[in-house]
Amino acid sequence: MKMIDANKKKEAKQNFDKYLQDWLIKKEKNETARQMYLKNAELSLELAEESMNSALRPYLWVVVISYYSMFYIANAVLLQLGYKTGSKIVHKVTSDALVVLVMDKIRKGMLEEYEDVKEDALEIASIKSEEIIAFYSMEMDKRSRFQYNMTETIQEQKANTSLKRAREFMLEMKKLLPEFKRGESL
Repeated sequence: MKMIDANKKKEAKQNFDKYLQDWLIKKEKNETARQMYLKNAELSLELAEESMNSALRPYLWVVVISYYSMFYIANAVLLQLGYKTGSKIVHKVTSDALVVLVMDKIRKGMLEEYEDVKEDALEIASIKSEEIIAFYSMEMDKRSRFQYNMTETIQEQKANTSLKRAREFMLEMKKLLPEFKRGESL
């Protein structure tokens, strides 16, 4: 499992600060855009699930659509926090913004959920929140390098992994939005 180490966190913070200076991300509330991102996230996840069960076996598109469901929900959460990404290097900006702005919120929410197991909660929540944010980066990378010459079995496995990560990412991101109660399923 690819985790987010201290260097990655530091780099993300430095990048985020530069993105703010360069207007690649800015402080902005936009409820219309947030709702559009949320709708696109849900539609993308639903389409990825339907595609996975399709006789056509469009595994490349399951990976791509799963990633985009994550991208859209991530941007809905960023807008909820008052940040709007620009149009340049938006995927990298989103990735770094998740590390800087969202990872600790997921950790905090998980700590609240794991209240009954207080001794292990900090470690579990820390690892899990990093894993959730790392999912985005892993799927972004996979989407850009997915090769057609992989065997169909490997493509199917990777597509299943993408869909599973997208579902989990979506679940955790929704917990940060006001219209979803903590613990509510998709």
